[in-house]
Amino acid sequence: MKYLLTSAGITNPSIHATLVKLLGKPIDQCNALCIPTASYANSNGIDSAWRFISGNEPQTPMCELGWKSLGVLELTALPSIDRSRWVPVVQQCDVLLVGGGDPLYLGYWMQQSGLAELLPSLSNLVYVGLSAGSMVLTPRIGEYFVGWRPPTGGDRTLGMVNFSIFPHLDHPDLPHNILANAEKWAASIAEPAYAIDDQTAMQVVDGQVEVISEGHWKQFG
Repeated sequence: MKYLLTSAGITNPSIHATLVKLLGKPIDQCNALCIPTASYANSNGIDSAWRFISGNEPQTPMCELGWKSLGVLELTALPSIDRSRWVPVVQQCDVLLVGGGDPLYLGYWMQQSGLAELLPSLSNLVYVGLSAGSMVLTPRIGEYFVGWRPPTGGDRTLGMVNFSIFPHLDHPDLPHNILANAEKWAASIAEPAYAIDDQTAMQVVDGQVEVISEGHWKQFG
C-alpha cells in the first residue's frame, strides 16, 4: 500500500502532484471511498462528517478534488453487515480518503470493522490520511493527543508506519500546537516522529519516507 499522510489534506500543488503520482492516473479517473468515522468522537463530529463527505471543507480538501466516483465507508456500520458487501468495494477502489477527528476512536473502529486487517493486502491502493486519518497509522500518538480512550487504554495506534506525527504545527486556531510543545511531545513518546504543518505531508512507499512540503516541519529522533 502507498500512503500519503497529511496534516490538512491536499492543500498545495506539491501535495497534489504527489497524490497524482501515487495514483498513477488523473484524479478524475479514480474511484474513491471516504471514511468520516474519526470525526464522531469530537464535539462537532456530526457536522464535521457531513462537511467532509460533501466536500465542504475548503481548508482541508479531500473529497472535493473531482474524483470519478466517491463512496462513503462508515466503519461503525461494517461489523453489522456481511464482509462480502464491503470488502470487494474496498479492493476495487483506487484510494481511501480518511478524515480527521480522534485517532484512537478511528483506530478502534478500524480494528473492530476488520479494515485494519485488510489494509496490508491492498497493495495497489493509495491511502490518504488527514490529521487523525494519518496519525492512526503510526505506532502511538502520545498523551498530548489522547481524547477518546479505547477500552484497553493507552495511546497505541495501528503501527503501519514506523514514525509518529504531530499535525497542525503552528496552526493559528490551535495555539498549543507550537514547536516547543511538539518537542515535549516527541520526547515523551521516544519514537521517531515528525511535526508537520498544514502545508506538509509524508509519502510512504515500500517503507521509504519522503517529506512533501511547501511549509515547515521538523523531524525528531
